[in-house]
Amino acid sequence: MKAKVLDLKGEVVEVIELPSVFEEEYRPDIIRKAVHAIQSHRRQPYGPNPLSGVNYAWENWGPGYGYARVPRWKLGLRAVVVPQAVGGREAHPPKVQKKWGEKINRKEMRKALRSAIAATANAEVVKSRNHIFDGDLPKVVVDEIEAVSKTKDAVSVLKAIGVYGDIERAKERKRQRAGIGKMRGRRYVSKKSVLIVVNEDRGIIKAAKSLPGVDVVTVRNLNVELLAPGGHPGRLVVWSKSALKALEGWLCS
Repeated sequence: MKAKVLDLKGEVVEVIELPSVFEEEYRPDIIRKAVHAIQSHRRQPYGPNPLSGVNYAWENWGPGYGYARVPRWKLGLRAVVVPQAVGGREAHPPKVQKKWGEKINRKEMRKALRSAIAATANAEVVKSRNHIFDGDLPKVVVDEIEAVSKTKDAVSVLKAIGVYGDIERAKERKRQRAGIGKMRGRRYVSKKSVLIVVNEDRGIIKAAKSLPGVDVVTVRNLNVELLAPGGHPGRLVVWSKSALKALEGWLCS
């Protein structure tokens, strides 16, 4: 499988052989499982205070009062502590000790990563995520892209290689979240656009981080969730040439 290498002006400078990982079998089921496993480890444990509903001064009145013999608050009539009474503690509350993390085999995670990388070169799968691009996939750019340090220069490069339309799509589709989720810094929801994968950061992360929906990552920090946000494979990815070489040594050895 071959790919065209583009310069910063979008011109083809050479044609290279892609690493064998781009010929991996497409397995959306394993990709989805891997993404869920990654996301599960970010889930925050929750539960009530261990003393909730039991931290009272209470007494049992005993027989002869015409009331049920349950613990009652010393300053009133209300039943406390026992879960079967109105006003008592919760019977089986959520526990902070619960392990929310999902397990996945190491080989399965590696298979998911390889399959997610291969999906980025499949135009039909990428278009199914509503990404907008011109030309062929995968998008491979010369290593000079790693040294781009200004946002306006990064925009020029992305326009030249035919992926800036996807960033405009992400910008237009930014919306306000529904419901109470608008609180605490979660007011807006935006779409994912281009993922830029480089071998070494020489300024590109700072240059592109403010673009809507764009993520920049070094090849060693690449994971399944970045390649398949929400468990849906086929993200639009721009590779630097040296990132592909590093990928070949990392995953294809």
